[in-house]
Amino acid sequence: MEDRRKLYFFYDEKDETVFSKMQPIYTMLEEKGFTIMSQPNEANAIISVGEDGTFLQALRKTGFRNDCLYAGVSVTDETSFYCDFHIDHADKALAEITHTEIEVRKYPTIHVTIDDETSFYCLNEFSLRSSIIKTFAVDVFIDDLYFETFRGDGLVVSTPTGSTAYNKSLRGAVVDPMLPCYQVSELASLNNNSYRTLGSPFILSGNRTLTLRIAPGDSSYPVMGMDNEALSIQHVERVQIQLSDKPIKTVKLKNNSFWEKVQRTFL
Repeated sequence: MEDRRKLYFFYDEKDETVFSKMQPIYTMLEEKGFTIMSQPNEANAIISVGEDGTFLQALRKTGFRNDCLYAGVSVTDETSFYCDFHIDHADKALAEITHTEIEVRKYPTIHVTIDDETSFYCLNEFSLRSSIIKTFAVDVFIDDLYFETFRGDGLVVSTPTGSTAYNKSLRGAVVDPMLPCYQVSELASLNNNSYRTLGSPFILSGNRTLTLRIAPGDSSYPVMGMDNEALSIQHVERVQIQLSDKPIKTVKLKNNSFWEKVQRTFL
């Protein structure tokens, strides 16, 4: 772990319980030769303390860096996909990391561009929904192919790791993160003699580009979600989505593969 000695911790310092638990952990780490950084720029390991939502926020606030290692520390006993450690077992986690040969696990991310102006990354999913109580129409293109016109409540585009989140509640497939791909799922599509969509989730290769063109009358106030954060942009015409070249690197521990996490969480 010599190349991961500069650590930055991301958590809510106003949470007095978490704050008090972190102080002895800082002391223990510094005694073991680690440096606790006040800013994430120079850290080579960024550690979120909270739950999966905190992990997602840590990625966004630190710029989805792919030149460092990310790790999650849980503060509750609930099952978590991104938190491999627990705040009450810091000594055990440190021993496992420093005395065991760890592997680096890479999670795919997607890159989203709005009208060729605003762009960002997502680790779980990007969602596009109507902001008013009515269906809206979106023309769906795969590369240069016009595929369908979706009419309904919205669309969710998820990564393989995000396939266990919002996507799964839409009856999407759970996808192995070793596959370079992303998935498109529908939110309450309207299917009748006048309107028709595929009616099921579909998976795209990482080499494909997905383009969503919002119908002019529906583009004024779309609701867009990037992981667990909302994005507010008015008069959106086109959203382009691709698998990014910036995978997130995390710790791979023994008996803690993606599928072991799926088994623990859902079975």
